[in-house]
Amino acid sequence: MAFGISTSCLYPMNTEESLEMLGKMGVKTCEVFLNSISETTPEFAKTLNEIKDRYGINIVSVHPFSSFSETYMLFGEYERRYLDAFDFYKRCFEFTNLVGAEFSVIHGSLKPSKISENEYFERFARLAQAGKEFGVTVGQENVNRHLSENPDFLDRMKSALGKDFKLIFDVKQAFRAGYSPVDFAEKFKNDIVHIHISDHSAQQDCIPPGKGIFDFGKLASVMKSADYKGDYVIELYRSGFETPDDLAESLHFVENL
Repeated sequence: MAFGISTSCLYPMNTEESLEMLGKMGVKTCEVFLNSISETTPEFAKTLNEIKDRYGINIVSVHPFSSFSETYMLFGEYERRYLDAFDFYKRCFEFTNLVGAEFSVIHGSLKPSKISENEYFERFARLAQAGKEFGVTVGQENVNRHLSENPDFLDRMKSALGKDFKLIFDVKQAFRAGYSPVDFAEKFKNDIVHIHISDHSAQQDCIPPGKGIFDFGKLASVMKSADYKGDYVIELYRSGFETPDDLAESLHFVENL
C-alpha cells in the first residue's frame, strides 16, 4: 500500500511534464491520466517509462481521457461505434501494461443510459476480459451523474460480473453524489482495488487532503478491516489548489495519518 498523486492534478500541463514534475517532488506512486490519442502509443509509453525509471516512480493506474465519451462510444446504441471504441480501449489496456500499471479506470455511462443494464454489464465484462489479456484489471469508478454513482446499481453490477467486478473508489465522486464516502467504502470495501482521494469543506467539494473536514482516518480504518492492499492516489482538479506545494503538503498529510 502506498500514497501517491495523479498527473491529472497538473492538467493542462503535458502528461510527461506532469510525471516529471511529480518525480522531482519525490512522489513515488502515480496515476497517469492520458489526455490525447497520441498518448496511447507504445512510443509514448517508452517516454513515460524513461521518466518513471529515472525517479523510481511506480505507475499504478491509467485513466483514459476518453471517459467523457464513454456514454456515447462504449455504452451507446450504435453497435459499430461501440466495436470501434472497444478496439481503442484495448489499445489503452496495452499502454497500461507497457507502463507497468495494474488498473485501467472506466467511468461508464451517464444517466439515463441508452442501453439496458444487462447490456451495460455484458459490455463491461468484455472490457474486463480484454484487460486480462494485457494483464490489466479494468475497474468501474463511482462517478457523479453516472449510473455508477448509485450503490444499488453497483450491487447489481457486482451480481452480474461476479469476480470481474472491481471498484475504483473516488471520495469526491461519492460526496458529490450525496453519499457518505465512508459508508460507500464500507459497503464495497471487499471490491475496492484502487482509491482516489480528496478533501472537502462546506464551501468546496474537491480540495487537497488535510485542507477540509473529511475524516481520512475513518476511511483508512474501513479499508484496513478489509485488508486493503491497494493504493491511495490524490486526484484533484487544477482549480482545487494553488501550487504544486499544496499537493506535496497533502501527500505528506495522508502519509502520516
